[in-house]
Amino acid sequence: MDCCRKNNTRLDKVNLYVNIIDMNREILFYETASGYCPVEDFLDSLSPKQAQKVTWVLRLIEELPRIPSSYLKKLVNTDDIWEVRIASGNNIYRLLGFFDGPKLIVLNHAFQKKTQKVSQKDIKIAEHRKKDYFKRRR
Repeated sequence: MDCCRKNNTRLDKVNLYVNIIDMNREILFYETASGYCPVEDFLDSLSPKQAQKVTWVLRLIEELPRIPSSYLKKLVNTDDIWEVRIASGNNIYRLLGFFDGPKLIVLNHAFQKKTQKVSQKDIKIAEHRKKDYFKRRR
């Protein structure tokens, strides 16, 4: 009897580990029809230290089974637009995007945040690029 319990416990741990691995997300940067990648362009403008912080947050989002809202949060009153939230020193950055299925996050807009709220202009850019992405994906 004890032998079976040990084996079941081991299997439970293996299944839990597999489920956590299976939760990994993938982050994709949106490209326009002409091949322009606005998020990549923004990241290229950052200092190495700032870019390293962005990369660290993106890895957390890909790997953590549950992402704290301090790093990823859904924007209310939008067409399912999400924001990646990054603070590096006194600088605050936002990368906007959307989910394409349960595991793929498409980031399509990035900027340095200087006000309390994300502007409607930035949200509209993200929503427009989302529509373009799904239109061209079909």
